[in-house]
Amino acid sequence: MQRLKTRPQFQAAMAGGTVSRTAHFALHRLVLDAAGSAAANPASAAPTGPGSLPSTQGPQALFAVPDVWLGAMVPKRWARRAVTRNTIKRQIYTVGAAFEARLPQAAHVVRLRTAFDRKQFVSATSDQLKQAVRAELLQLFGHAARRAGGASAASPAPAVAPQTAERVTAHEVAP
Repeated sequence: MQRLKTRPQFQAAMAGGTVSRTAHFALHRLVLDAAGSAAANPASAAPTGPGSLPSTQGPQALFAVPDVWLGAMVPKRWARRAVTRNTIKRQIYTVGAAFEARLPQAAHVVRLRTAFDRKQFVSATSDQLKQAVRAELLQLFGHAARRAGGASAASPAPAVAPQTAERVTAHEVAP
């Protein structure tokens, strides 16, 4: 998994559109076209040298490696303390790494869109806050992975779904 680092990368990924939302987070995705990049198809690459750059470069030029890219935006407006912002970012990258195999080759940005209640989560790094953030991120990435339509054949999501359906049917039959 690659990390977004530059402002243009973040802007391009956010322009791709919102894929999933929870109460506090939004996930934006820009699908990367591997066939359209010059690295994937060197025969169609334009000649190099002075003046050979195209007048307009698409967002594909920002992502040299066709891979899953992830960035985290935690604005100071919604998380005033740096400790809280860093804790949330760590959770985003950890959960994102766990879902890497199920996400398509795209640039993803997870954006904090509302603040967590300071009355409920008094400490900036409390275990309750970490659990709440993790639960929402699992929901966010889970929805995005399902929406991707099983981009990976090694995805464990289809194996889990039938078991869940069997349990639901067993509970519905039992009462």
